[in-house]
Amino acid sequence: MKNLIYIFSFVFAFNSFAQQQYAFKDGERLKYRLSYSNFLTAGYATMEVKKINYNGKDAFHVIGKGKTTGMINWFFKVRDNYETYFYKDSLLPYHFIRQIDEGGYTKDKEILFYRSKKKATVVDKEKNKTETFTIEEDVHDLLSSLYYMRNKDITNFKAGDEISLPIFLDQETMNMKLRFLGREIITTKFGKIRAAKFRPLVASGRVFKEKESVTVWVSDDKNKIPLRIKAALSVGSLRADIYKIAGLANGLARVK
Repeated sequence: MKNLIYIFSFVFAFNSFAQQQYAFKDGERLKYRLSYSNFLTAGYATMEVKKINYNGKDAFHVIGKGKTTGMINWFFKVRDNYETYFYKDSLLPYHFIRQIDEGGYTKDKEILFYRSKKKATVVDKEKNKTETFTIEEDVHDLLSSLYYMRNKDITNFKAGDEISLPIFLDQETMNMKLRFLGREIITTKFGKIRAAKFRPLVASGRVFKEKESVTVWVSDDKNKIPLRIKAALSVGSLRADIYKIAGLANGLARVK
């Protein structure tokens, strides 16, 4: 489940926000079962949405957590916590938290976004270091990008379409790309569900096997929740499947 939230952030790497109706709401909670090489349970991941108020404005607080369990936990323990805070009207983040421990590889950082100044301040708590960087006005963090783009209308997408979204991570802005592959029906714990299929274009190397090694299926409805993720890693493969669903804002695209 290494870098699970990083994978999730690719799910909707588009470049505009169009719909007025939200794809999520206060109280939404998603849980995923993670498996290694298609059979060994590796752990679980959750994402939860909470409505808050910040500076007199309506906002959302999203918490993403991931951890290994069982046998995997014995030799590669993972405890990840990602949090994003973004305004309801624009869905642009103003605060991002990344606390990870992946087999001894750790990070404890916070990013504060100052939109009017086009600046982002990165606080590295491990190194007791603070730096400020120039950012694009519409830049997102890893987690906010998913919730921002879940509101994108994908009705007219055609196979082969590629789109992008700027994401700020650590100290640089990355242009994330995503390719739409088409639509299909997949079988999940909740029955058969209509899904839209995407392939994030990721950098090969330490984690992923090759540039196009990740495939994502999202519900082809107004929720656009990730249903399944498959990733070929440098060693073995990782799969995430929807395990529990609560508090959806809209009906799920089940097939009878």
